[in-house]
Parts: sequence; C-alpha cells; structure tokens
Amino acid sequence: MEPLSRFYNLLQPDRKDVLQVFFYAIFAGLVSLSLPLGIQSIINFIQAGRVSISWIVLIILVVIGVILVGILSFMQLRITENLQQKLFVRSSFEFASRLPKLKPEILNNVNPSELANRFFDTLILQKGTSKLLLDFSAALLQIIFGLLLLSLYHPFFIVFGLLLMGLLYFIFRFSYHSGVETSLTESKYKYKSAGWLQEIARNKFSFKQEPNFNFVLQKNDALVQEYLAAREKHFAIIKTQFTQLIIFKVIITASLLSIGGYLVLQQQMNIGQFVAAEIVILLVINSVEKIILGLETFYDVLTAVEKIGQVTDMPLEQEVIVDQKKVFSTIAIELENVIFQYSKKQKPILNGIGLHIEPGERIFLSGSNGSGKTTLIRMLSGLLTPISGSLYINDESLDTLNLNHYRCHIGSVIQGETIFEGTILENITFNNEAVLAEDLKWIINGVQLSSVIKKLPKGLETKLYPNDHLLSSSDAQKILLARSMVNKPSILFFEDPTHAMDNDTAKEVIDFILNEKHQWTVVVTSKNDYWKSHCNREIFMENGTIKLDLKC
Repeated sequence: MEPLSRFYNLLQPDRKDVLQVFFYAIFAGLVSLSLPLGIQSIINFIQAGRVSISWIVLIILVVIGVILVGILSFMQLRITENLQQKLFVRSSFEFASRLPKLKPEILNNVNPSELANRFFDTLILQKGTSKLLLDFSAALLQIIFGLLLLSLYHPFFIVFGLLLMGLLYFIFRFSYHSGVETSLTESKYKYKSAGWLQEIARNKFSFKQEPNFNFVLQKNDALVQEYLAAREKHFAIIKTQFTQLIIFKVIITASLLSIGGYLVLQQQMNIGQFVAAEIVILLVINSVEKIILGLETFYDVLTAVEKIGQVTDMPLEQEVIVDQKKVFSTIAIELENVIFQYSKKQKPILNGIGLHIEPGERIFLSGSNGSGKTTLIRMLSGLLTPISGSLYINDESLDTLNLNHYRCHIGSVIQGETIFEGTILENITFNNEAVLAEDLKWIINGVQLSSVIKKLPKGLETKLYPNDHLLSSSDAQKILLARSMVNKPSILFFEDPTHAMDNDTAKEVIDFILNEKHQWTVVVTSKNDYWKSHCNREIFMENGTIKLDLKC
C-alpha cells in the first residue's frame, strides 16, 4: 500500500474531526480574506480626507475579524489535540496487541527491539498530522480564496493563479516519490543507529574495556555516516524545492508589483485596490512558502505511517474459533514426521520427528548443541509450527486448535525471557485475579523465593526493572519459574531453568517441580544431570532427529 493511502486510511476513523478542522479553516480563510477588503475601504475613506462613522465601524469590524480568526484557530487546535491523543492510543494498543501475536518465523531475521522502536514514529505522526491539518489546510484555502479574490480586481490575476497552481503541481509531482524514498532511507539508518545504542546499553560491561570501547565508537561512526549520507540525499530534494520557490517568489513579486503599479497608473485600479491586492498576493505567496517548507513534515508523516504500517502488516498467528469452555485436564502430545527449518536455504533443524508424550510424564531432552532440543521444546509449546508433518494435542491437530486456549494450559521458561518493569507480584501473576493467595504462597515456597521476598522492604510489592541488581540472576530465574507454575498448568516446558542456581538450591527446586503429587507433564532440557536422574524418560537428539528414546 502506498504511504499516502496508508495516511488516508489512518485518518478515516477521525473523518468528522478532520472535516471540522477544514470547516473552521474555510471560515477562518473567508474572514481573513475579508480583511484586505476592509483595509481597502478604510484607505479609500482616508484618501477622501474625511472621518466618518463608517470608517470607525470598518476598523471595529477588521479588529473583530482578527479576534474571530484567533478563536477559530484555537478551536482547530483543540480538535487536532484530541486527534493526536487518539493516534497515540490507537498506535499504542496496535503495537501492544500485535507484538506478542506475530508469527514466530517473522522474527527470525528481525530485531524485535527495532520493531518496538517504530512506535516512536507515532510521535512524529502526532505532531506532523496536526501541522499538516492546521497549516496545510489554512494555506491551501488561503491560496484558493486569495486567487478568487484577486480575479475580481483584474483578469490578469487569473493568469497568476493558474501559474501558481501549476507550480505547486510541478513541485509535488516531480519530487513526491523521491522525497518519500529518501525519507524512508534516512529513517532506516536512524533506527539502525538507535538499535546499536540499545546494544551498547544492554552490553555495557563488555564495552568498558578500551579495545571494545573503540569498536563501539567505530561502529557508531559508520552508522552515523550512513545516516548523514541518507539525510543529505533527502535534504537535496528539500533544497531543490526551496530553490524553485525562491525563483518563483522573485519573479512573481517583481511582476505583480510592476503590473499592479502599471494598472494604477492606467487608472484600471485605485490605490486602495492596489494595496489590498498586494496584501492578498503576499498572503498567497506566504501560503505557498508554508506549503513548500511543510513538505518535509509531509514526508516525515508518510515515512512514519509507512514504518508503523510495516509492523501492522506483519501476519499474526491464526486463531481458530473453538469451544472456549473446553478444559484440558490432561494433555497428550503426538508428533508425526515433523520437519522444521527457519529458512529454505538452511538444512532442517528438526527432520522427521515422531514422538508421543503421555500425560504426567517427566521427559529429559539431551543432546549436543545444535541437535534440535530447543527447537523441539518451542515446537511442543506452540511457539513454532511445523513446515511439514503433523502435531496433535489430545488427538486434535494444532492447525484446528486455538493456540491461546492451549497456551492457557502450559507453563514455560524459554531462554531469553526476563523479568519486566513491575512489582514481583506483577511479574509472577500478571495481576491475574484468578490466582488464589494460597496458590501464590505455595509456588513462592516451592521455588525457594520466600526468604528472598522477606528481605525486601516492600515484599511482593517491590518494584523490579530489567537487569535489576536488586535480585541475583538466580532469584530472577526463580521468579520466571514461579510465573510458569502459579496457575498449575497441565504441562511444563523448560529450557535449562535452573542454570543460574547453586547445586543445593537447584536440587530443592527440581525436587519440588518433579514431585509425584504434581500431575503436570514436564519436558526439560538442562546441563544439570539432576533433572535426568529424576525424570522417567530420556530422549536423546542428534542432528535434528531422535536417536534414543529410553525409559528411566
């Protein structure tokens, strides 16, 4: 979809607000252009050398007109402020609802942080849209009404109007696509540079050493150079447009002053008409200048819409509508000849996997790095879908299953998950009111968190931040484990969930998770062999296939 079409569709829900802005702009434009007529009449009275009630009334009307234009401008400002707030809210919820639901394969070659950063284009969209609606609408209407008014003074001004409209079309027609393309390229490198700054912040300890710090600056310099080159190309478009405007202003100003003066000398216009016409001409030329200078804002808005649109265009996971009241008291999983690969150019990560998991089993996945363990766990948990083959949950194909419904019955700790900014309680329960107090106490004790929480001044209400030094990596891992089990799911999928814990603590946590009184199924991969000694089944993987499937 073209950026201009995206922008039009974006404003469709607020069509009434936009029309109101244009209505006030039309009214304000008519009032503004009546002012030169009032000034013309006042000058005529002054030339006549007499003071009258009419002259005083005209002055009062002109002042009232100025006040009215100010009031109308304030009303426009109020509407565009509401529009900005709506754009922010819609964009925020669009990102919040889409990012967790994107198809996992979409993120294989994309930095998720870069996608989230595109939300900041909403700020550009807010300010830019407001400026376009206020300034562009006022400028365009002022040009149209001004040309209509000038045509009443002399037919020559009709030719001036046609030339002016032709200029605007010429500038827009021949620079629109290049302006948008260079703006998009500039934005691309801007976000690359921002992404690198995020990497610096995330790996701040690695970059403290002098050689590493030099690398930081070198890469930043390379990214900045790319941005500046792209920015310079975009500025070249703006510079060309502005140069055309200056040439036009010089020619038009000189021509109109000369011809206007000639018409006065030939007595085809009086002094009052000449002054009024020149005021209108200056208003029109200033409006043209405002539009030309505002084209950069126009390009920024279209770029922001396109960048946001690229995120909203990304496909989401399919959700099949099924009976939401169905409850999985137990879960059995079966895979038949499952094949998975991240791209067609790579060899399959999983190749012909056949597997059956019964409810209540404790399964330990083993194998060397790259054998497919992590991919298999993510496949079983519904994060990845097979390229070919079938995956059944309780004899129901994953293709016909509501993934959200399935995920409500599983718990997982996947590599890369972290605590988020919020309280410990929020990090464990997500403020789910269905979590009972006794269940919360049970899981906190089970993962050895109670002693940690007791030491904190605000207990469960202690505020946490990503990479927070308030908690050790071991304690953060306990919170992730508590999060995965607090709802007592039917099946658990773990990727090395105790690697940050000392041996004694890890054994206590593992004993709790694998306790026979818990009916859940457990599928785990870990470097800690204590898991293996307490599981009743071991699956050994090699090169994306299951080599051994042993009962323990």
